[in-house]
Amino acid sequence: MRIKRGVNAVKKRRKIFKLAKGYFGNKSKNYRIAREAVMKSLSYAYVGRKRRKRDMRNLWIARINAGARENGLSYSKLMHGLKVAGIDLNRKVLSDLAISDAEGFTALCEKAKAAL
Repeated sequence: MRIKRGVNAVKKRRKIFKLAKGYFGNKSKNYRIAREAVMKSLSYAYVGRKRRKRDMRNLWIARINAGARENGLSYSKLMHGLKVAGIDLNRKVLSDLAISDAEGFTALCEKAKAAL
């Protein structure tokens, strides 16, 4: 007796078409093209998740640097001063402080200057 796999094939295609929903032209209508587009999209999404971490770190560093320069320090001097002073804050928190709490960030800069 032969094995009929029509149901499974339809499920497989349906899964791909669901992921390809909203794609332009044949990328959402034709299974073979949709499969290629979905595979490419998923790989881009994977790379993008890694990329976002780098981009956010760059943004945080730029913000910290801007705040540090307002207080007469460079980014590297500020980070070194904080390390010497024993203040262990990550870049995300420092960036948030530089934007939302200028007085608190200024106080940190003063401590970093004193430690240098």
